Formats: sequence, C-alpha cells, structure tokens
Amino acid sequence: MLLNAKHGLAQAFIALMAFNLAAILAPVSAMAEPPDVSAGQEAAGGQDKAPESTHENNGFDVTRPQSSFEVRGLDQTSSNDTSKTNKAELLLRVESKIPLDVAWRLGVLAQVPLVQKTTTDFEPQSVEHEFGLGDAVFQAFVAHDINERWAFGVGARVSAQTGADSLGSGEWQVMPGLGVRYMLFELGPDSYFVPTMRYAVSVPGNPGARRISEPQIAPTLNIDLPGPFFITFYPSHDIRINFGAPISGQTGRLFLPFDALIGARLSDKVQLSFEGSVPIVKEYPVYNFKVEARLRVVF
Repeated sequence: MLLNAKHGLAQAFIALMAFNLAAILAPVSAMAEPPDVSAGQEAAGGQDKAPESTHENNGFDVTRPQSSFEVRGLDQTSSNDTSKTNKAELLLRVESKIPLDVAWRLGVLAQVPLVQKTTTDFEPQSVEHEFGLGDAVFQAFVAHDINERWAFGVGARVSAQTGADSLGSGEWQVMPGLGVRYMLFELGPDSYFVPTMRYAVSVPGNPGARRISEPQIAPTLNIDLPGPFFITFYPSHDIRINFGAPISGQTGRLFLPFDALIGARLSDKVQLSFEGSVPIVKEYPVYNFKVEARLRVVF
C-alpha cells in the first residue's frame, strides 16, 4: 500500500508539471509571431529589446548568460531522528558570457563557497561547529536563440571535492543539463518560463562517500512586476529525485519544495533579491527551511 501511494504521488507530481507546462505554452501559434510592441518602444522606433538585454535580464535564464559577479548568503536547516544541522554559506560567483556566432553564446560560471556548519546531536546531547571551504563549482552552457520567444541551452556543471567531507558532498560530481526558454512578453518585458534539469552523478573515487544519482529540476517562471521589481518561482534546482544511496530519514525518492524569490533592480547593473523555500513533499529530506539573499552586479 505504501509503495502504491508513493507511486501515485510521483504520477500526480509529473501530471501537475505537465499541466503547468501545457497551460503556459498553450498559445503555440505565438511561436512565429513577434512580441507586442509597447507604446514606449514605438516612440523609440518600434524595436523590440534583444533577448540578451542586460537591463531586463535578471540572471535566472540559463539561455541568456551575462558577465556578472554575485554574492549569495544562504542559510538552511535540516534534521533527522538523531540530529539537527544548520548550514550557513557565503557563495562567491563569477559568470562570463562569450559570444560564439549569430544567435549562439557560451556562458561559463565559477563558484566558491565558505561554509559554517552547526550539528546538534540529540542522544547524547552535543553540539559541533565547523567552518571551511565547501565544494567549488564550475559550469559551461551553450545557448541558441530559435526566434524571439524560444531558445535552448545545453551544458554541464562540475562540483569539485574541494571541501572537507563534512562540509561538502565528499565526492566529485558531474551534472549534465539542459533547458528551454519561452518568453512571456504579455506578462512583462522580461517575463519567461525556462524549465531546466541537471542530473548529478558522483564520480567514483571515495569509497566511504554516498553514491549520488539525482535529477535536480527547476521549472523557473519569472514575472516582471511594476517598476524595478520581479518575482521568480523555482529559481533554484531544488526539486530532487534520489536514485542514489538513501540517507537518514528517507522514506521515498522525491523532495518537492515551494520555492519563490522576489527581487528588485537597484540600477541597470545592480540587482538585489531574496529567496525562501519550504518542503511540500519531503520523502527524500534535503532541508526543512531555506532562505537566501543575493546581490548581483552585471559588468
């Protein structure tokens, strides 16, 4: 009965994702139609903004990389039957955009985390504090514009074992990924839907580390709000399905959170945003709560 319930839950989740995608992409005929031109754009000569516009693009679209520097402060809490863990991270990220050919571009990214981890054991009662370098990340993604609304990107991310086992995953990871972007000009100049998925696989080398095999999904929906503000649903790849070794407290494979971010463009080059996430389904426990602040500067 429990297996049937879990199977039904997974089917319901997949059906819900398919329904949301179909609802957003229903007007397929709009693929070949140019976006509506606002009165302000008509006054400026009637030219649409380029898809890679640094003024409007807020950085969550993998098909439109930018040259930028970003500082992120992340805090998340997780727990199981025997312990509770709080992890605070300072993430330093540098991204660069490299034009390749007409409508083609390459985005490369490097990230270095500093990690403060506090672990509280329940029996016997004890508290352990750790601080140090986490696992560094490198990513390369090639993207191509199909037309004014559609684009796609493919690439890979590598997570290096630069941190101690207790502050990182304990293994190198390779994460091939892909994404497709559909612009929603009707909702705002930089409104778009860009579902992306990467598949994290651990590289054998540390016999004591847990084997990782995990799709990580981000059905990112960005909506422009009046003025400099925007709201983004699922900006992070926090939907997880664990096909690797189980962890403590795991009862199934799926981790499905509610994940949302609100931000503002402080200027053409500076952006500030805040993200919050809580689990909806936590059969595979990743965290109990997550908050993240991001300060981003575009070059």
